[in-house]
Amino acid sequence: MKDIMIIFRREFNAYFYSPIAYVFSVIFILLNCGLYMFHFFFFGNADMREFFSTLPIVLALIFIPAISMRLWSEEKKLGTIQLLLTLPMKVEHVVLGKYFASVAFYLIALAGTLTIPIVLMFLGHPDFGPIFGGYFGSILLGAFFLAVGIFISAFFDDQIVSLIITSLACGFLALIGWRYVPMVIDGWLPGLGEFLYSYVGVSRHLNDIERGVIDLKSIIYFLSFTGLFLTLNIKYLDGRKY
Repeated sequence: MKDIMIIFRREFNAYFYSPIAYVFSVIFILLNCGLYMFHFFFFGNADMREFFSTLPIVLALIFIPAISMRLWSEEKKLGTIQLLLTLPMKVEHVVLGKYFASVAFYLIALAGTLTIPIVLMFLGHPDFGPIFGGYFGSILLGAFFLAVGIFISAFFDDQIVSLIITSLACGFLALIGWRYVPMVIDGWLPGLGEFLYSYVGVSRHLNDIERGVIDLKSIIYFLSFTGLFLTLNIKYLDGRKY
């Protein structure tokens, strides 16, 4: 645990050394809040369904790739990855320290959107069950995408390449959960789209949680895939030590 905290503090502080982190955080908050407020004033619904329905795409295409791209790519570019991996620490502790730092930064940015439910309290009578469920699902979703991002970052020494590949991977996971995308895939390869929709797409599982009903299957989905990508990251980096 001590080793994890050392890496965590190093990586978490590194986010605030660069103005890029602040820029992407502000963009994330303004974009999500702006999209939602447009929907709110246009339709007048005092709920956050539209916010949580667009969040996977915003996370997949913009925010998660931006905050995960540097986790290993920067180490490889600066030539410090071998030094880091040969420290008297277990590889899994280094990976978890970096990962938890990125999750903490994501949670801070996500907390910036809490202004929406606060405003809804004054403008209407929202049902807070789905709102709590939506934020819980958003935490699981962000943690999953960050596990994908840190895994991909380990393969490239160019942060831009890491950003693009992560964006494509997470974008696919988000889009495959929208019903019409699997339907198109089924038109090409019958059965494949339905399989991807049921077992791979994140949007479907996020929708189950944001309804305010804690679905154990959806929670297992997010936790198992998060654990899978972290394990793959550990195995890959462990192999680089030799």
